[in-house]
Amino acid sequence: MARSISAAQLGIQLKPDDDASLFKWFIASFLMGKRIQAPIAAQAYKVIVEEEGRNTPRKLQHCTSRELVAMLGRAHYVRYDETTAQRLLDLSARLNADYGGKITRIRQASEDRQAFEQRLAEFDGVGPKTIEIFMRDAAQVLF
Repeated sequence: MARSISAAQLGIQLKPDDDASLFKWFIASFLMGKRIQAPIAAQAYKVIVEEEGRNTPRKLQHCTSRELVAMLGRAHYVRYDETTAQRLLDLSARLNADYGGKITRIRQASEDRQAFEQRLAEFDGVGPKTIEIFMRDAAQVLF
């Protein structure tokens, strides 16, 4: 990924204890963490979160894989679209089940940044690149 897209460039204003903005940035980071061009990932974020209003873990969890694949397709995010859709659904379901849908609860359950990043890595499809992108902007409001 040659050029990094920040949370602010996507219109996400990260603030301490603001789960809404942290979730949006987590989804954007997840999409950008894949082998796909950043502008396409950013467009996929905009389609899913802004246009379709899937801006909370609960709203995201309650759409179908087929609906998500269609949203990704509208953004031309067609590489890995089936797995990405399923992982987004799994991610939101796990975030809801394990942390009440809140990134700040992951932070509260973690003794330090390393433990927090380890918990993020436990989500299917969240690897080092996604964590790096997410923490680049989120670390200042989480730690």
